[in-house]
Amino acid sequence: MAEVGLQEKKMHSFSASSGQFNHFSCPVCLSNESCQIVRSRTKLMNTLIDKGKPREVHILFKSLAEEGHRPSLVTYTTVLAALTIQKRFKAASSLLSSVEKDGLKPDSIFFNAMINAFSESGNMDEAMKIFKKMKGSGCKLTTSTFNTLIKGFGIVGRPEESFKLYVSMAEEEEVKPNDRTFNILIRAWCNKGNTEAAWDVAYRMIAAGQKPDVVTYNTIARAYTQKGETSKAEAMIYQMQNDKVEPNHRTCGIILDGYSKEGNMEAAVRFLQRMKELRVQPNLVIFNSLIKGYLDIDDSNGVNEALSLMEEFGVKPDVVTYSTIMNGWSSSGMMSKCQEIFDDMTKGNIEPDAHAFSILAKGYVRAGEPGKAEGLLKQMAKSGVHPNVVIFTTIIAGWCNAGKMECALEAYEIMCRMDISPNLRTFETLIWGYGEAKQPWKAEEIIKIMEAKGITPRKRTNQLVADAWRAIGFTSEAKRIMDGSVDGHTHRDEHNGNKNGNFMEKNHLKELESKSNAFGARGDALKQQNEGSTGTGKHHMHLKTSAQSRCTIAVTKHSNPFGFKGKAGLLKRLQFNAMGREICPMNSCKLIC
Repeated sequence: MAEVGLQEKKMHSFSASSGQFNHFSCPVCLSNESCQIVRSRTKLMNTLIDKGKPREVHILFKSLAEEGHRPSLVTYTTVLAALTIQKRFKAASSLLSSVEKDGLKPDSIFFNAMINAFSESGNMDEAMKIFKKMKGSGCKLTTSTFNTLIKGFGIVGRPEESFKLYVSMAEEEEVKPNDRTFNILIRAWCNKGNTEAAWDVAYRMIAAGQKPDVVTYNTIARAYTQKGETSKAEAMIYQMQNDKVEPNHRTCGIILDGYSKEGNMEAAVRFLQRMKELRVQPNLVIFNSLIKGYLDIDDSNGVNEALSLMEEFGVKPDVVTYSTIMNGWSSSGMMSKCQEIFDDMTKGNIEPDAHAFSILAKGYVRAGEPGKAEGLLKQMAKSGVHPNVVIFTTIIAGWCNAGKMECALEAYEIMCRMDISPNLRTFETLIWGYGEAKQPWKAEEIIKIMEAKGITPRKRTNQLVADAWRAIGFTSEAKRIMDGSVDGHTHRDEHNGNKNGNFMEKNHLKELESKSNAFGARGDALKQQNEGSTGTGKHHMHLKTSAQSRCTIAVTKHSNPFGFKGKAGLLKRLQFNAMGREICPMNSCKLIC
């Protein structure tokens, strides 16, 4: 988040600088002629957007200003598109003033792009301001302009405003609603669950000489299923056929998924057979919905029936199919079946993905076996699947649940060494774990590490730390946290955070183990309270810290902890020694109660 904020500031600075005429030294740009360099850079910007590299667009844009070139209106429109893709709407809002300062007159394309940016951000008040400015400038309003606004109001749940815009189109010359206009408006009403209003728009569509298409019917069908009225969605098929609109895979998928979510598996299977009459071949998406429906009602025989039907229709299961089944068994606590399905998948030469491994890890954590969850990292390495933040956060949560905070912190360190960025949930999991372990000062240190990583704590994050202090009777410390202070510093001290970020990141992990000493008698009291707990539950377990059995870490640079390919320079090998023996990471921390 800090990086994004820095990018926003850079974007504002070079967009503002481009709006000053004395910065233009290119004679071609000063003469208001088309500059070849600007044209070629703009073309390259569009290529970068097409390749999914919108961030690099801003580097090129900045280089134009630094080299004394004036961006063209097409350049600004391209940059605006890149900002919208990145959802950097604050930076996008400054572009209009930059365009005007450069002596350029916005056209319909630029205004439409601005309206789209604000609509995508949900800021419809600003979108309407741009719309009025566009109208006042004499630019030609287009159907696309209205469609963008209608869609925006639909996204923010204001279909009444969408409908008003549709009505106002009649007041404009040469602007008529098209099939997309009607379908967007129908979706806006359906998103609010108002199928009657959606049908009213469909009838208006017919009256305007537009024919409802499969998108129209699918949108209304989806609304019916979300209201638990899938039978009405299926009944629409007769109307579709009367209007000579053929149901497609999406139509059938919506209906079958609706029956499955209602738990009406008999109707789901019946409709699956009806698909033969509709000449729509069931695909993987449809069968995966059917399987999930059976899993939701814990019907293992139904799952087997669905798999038999897949074979009958000649549809082979994929990784999503297996993952769906695995997730069902995992959620039910049946890890032996979950592991069995995973093994069947690998035997069938279907490569598991990160999601499949995450399901296994989550299941083992639910079963109270975080060691097995962490052990999956080696298996992922053998399969060539790189772990993500989700699986590491799951492993960390497992160790926290087990009360093994040293292991949770070690999993976090491995994660960082593998260049996997922790997210807010990762840090909140660690904070919660230290709270459960009655070590609130360590939970507080995690806040500092978060800020060093550029992640701003939210109110819930601070609440977790405050709850940790409150749980051991220190209400004054809890109040200090909720007042926005950690060790006397506000959470949002960006200046200090940027200045000391690298130092904090390197040193705070070590501070976690020594922080209790800074609290003096309070730390000793808390330690005694923890050690004096009876072994009645997982939260009262603590790590043995004698010199003989304490976990030690030997770090070897440029080697790989789990055998993952790539980023070798960033990875380190962790060797855990206990009682003179080298053991695997997931068994490295021994507990006493």
